[in-house]
Amino acid sequence: MSIKSVAAKLFASKIYHKTQAWANKPIETQNEIFKSLISDAKETVFGKDHHFKKIKTVDDFQKNVPVRDYEDLKLYIDRVKEGEENILWKGKPIYFAKTSGTTSGAKYIPLTKESMPSHIKASRNAILHYIYETGNADFVDGKMIFLQGSPILVEKYGIKFGRLSGIGAHFVPKYLQKNRMPSWETNCIEDWDTKVNAIVEETINQDMTIISGIPSWVQMYFERLEEKSGGKKIGELFKNFNLFIYGGVNYEPYRAKFENMIGRKVDSIELFPASEGFFAYQDSQKQKGMLLLLNSGIFYEFIKADEFFTENPKSYTIGEVEMGINYALIVSTNAGLWRYNIGDTVQFTSLFPHRVIVSGRIKHYISAFGEHVIANEVENAMKEATAGTNIVINEFTVAPQITPSNGLPYHEWFIEFENEPENMETFAEAIDDSMRKQNIYYDDLITGNVLRKVVVTKVSKNGFQEYMKSQGKLGGQNKIPRLSNNRDIADNLK
Repeated sequence: MSIKSVAAKLFASKIYHKTQAWANKPIETQNEIFKSLISDAKETVFGKDHHFKKIKTVDDFQKNVPVRDYEDLKLYIDRVKEGEENILWKGKPIYFAKTSGTTSGAKYIPLTKESMPSHIKASRNAILHYIYETGNADFVDGKMIFLQGSPILVEKYGIKFGRLSGIGAHFVPKYLQKNRMPSWETNCIEDWDTKVNAIVEETINQDMTIISGIPSWVQMYFERLEEKSGGKKIGELFKNFNLFIYGGVNYEPYRAKFENMIGRKVDSIELFPASEGFFAYQDSQKQKGMLLLLNSGIFYEFIKADEFFTENPKSYTIGEVEMGINYALIVSTNAGLWRYNIGDTVQFTSLFPHRVIVSGRIKHYISAFGEHVIANEVENAMKEATAGTNIVINEFTVAPQITPSNGLPYHEWFIEFENEPENMETFAEAIDDSMRKQNIYYDDLITGNVLRKVVVTKVSKNGFQEYMKSQGKLGGQNKIPRLSNNRDIADNLK
């Protein structure tokens, strides 16, 4: 055992016990965060506009500050972008993370000197919790790759602009610099196709032990490695590769394909990072869900998803949430976001400590007929339909077909197969059965002959990659929505 792995185990134990200290008192921890945020921002333009000096309780806060999305906050953000100080948070942010908004075009999310360390520590602590629980630290001596956006930043008014993953590349600790791949030069390549090929060249003969990224783009990296090596399994190329770290999308639809490409099972750690904050990470290989980070400068509120679009929906705090309910996640942060709807929905899998799964997007659903199908349901249906079979899925998305040329309307599942079902009709039936078990409204529509059962449409090999390329969203942090309430993606794929 190397000195580095011994040190990692000792550090992991320290971080684990620090985490337990706040996780065991969630309400008190969140109350402290709330008071600190209000106090620190009371002299800002936003704080004065919303009477922060008079806010003493969460109820006061909710009465004075409405829930907002990016467009609602944009007037404040634009002032910060123009170099004004003390607008949303004290001083100026040190970075703006540029993201691809689904409804707002490009979004610019502030990162401050107070908020940025939480992003870095959370990634580190996720790995340390894994080390503490499993005792496995040998991988710290191998090479690690993080598939991410370009670290090239542009500066304006003393604020640097870039992709969140690219900003994060500037904060890799010195003790990991020698282990980290790809090289800085390769990481700066903007074109994703070119970048992946360069990463393959640099890594194919290395001792890779950790691979991290959004599953769809890691899959592309694995496919290029297979091509370059003449069909070798990833596990053959990287004999000590045993830990996959991912975020952004659910890994389950990709798991069978990954294990086939690797040639064996590997442990995985799920992360819940976003430009708006690093919200959770998987702290245990034995428990379902990710630990919600209650002490990282973020105050959380939760609105039931099925009430979100009603007038004045109730917001719940951490002491009021229940398991199994689909909540829209609302955050107030030490980067100056206030009662901000990040767009993701979560469900609690544990209340002590508080663990969550990401169940979907508040605007990504199908409810063309009142069924309100969410991402978690279609992913579970796909998992159940492929379980115990040789079917392997590369990618999929779902859309409603409201005006078919004949017959009843239906949900159309666009699927890129690696291994197709022997009987497509039986496969579609399995998906439909799972959907009906999970969603009573969908079941009623099928039973009442309002909808017919799902229709599966095959997407050609690399069809999703080609679609993303056509939209200028190939690679990086971009991902295909699991489902949508219109046919914009569906018609492009067809």
